[in-house]
Amino acid sequence: MHILKVLTLGACVAFAGSALAQAPAAPPPKRMSLSTSAFADGAVIPDKYTQASASPVSPPLSWTDVPAGTQSFTLIMHDPDVAMQKGTGDVLHWMAFNIPGTATSLPEGVPNTATLPDGTVQPLNTGKKNGFMGSGAGCCVYHHYTWELFALDTKLSLGADATRDQVLAAMNGHVLGKAVVVGRFHKP
Repeated sequence: MHILKVLTLGACVAFAGSALAQAPAAPPPKRMSLSTSAFADGAVIPDKYTQASASPVSPPLSWTDVPAGTQSFTLIMHDPDVAMQKGTGDVLHWMAFNIPGTATSLPEGVPNTATLPDGTVQPLNTGKKNGFMGSGAGCCVYHHYTWELFALDTKLSLGADATRDQVLAAMNGHVLGKAVVVGRFHKP
């Protein structure tokens, strides 16, 4: 009797194992992606979006494959190729948070105001202005400018006086996804 139970149990395990092996694997979830029609990822940023222009404007940005449960987005654009005041900080060119979770893009030339009509908040950048500060300045070698978009499961309870450190601290534990696009700037 014990031999029959062992044989029957073995046959059941073998059948279950072969059934699992034949089941199609679910595709991995797509990663959120960020892009701009202004330049290819890693390419040189056109002058109209840089400080080479008298009035630089923000490039158009769009994103896809947003994680389920996204309530808001935070965008941080910075130049990681510098070390501010011999420290670990870099130049913050643009930060916007509480971008609505239903948004899939930002248009070219987002107004440089502290709060946009849709509730998006744009705190001060390193240049002490709200909104977009074009890439580049007095540099003479290529610098990389990084746009990081974070999908969050909440809205941030911060105002336009928030610092990047405060925004990052408030985001901690709420990031559902992240996407990055990079552009380069060179002042001859």
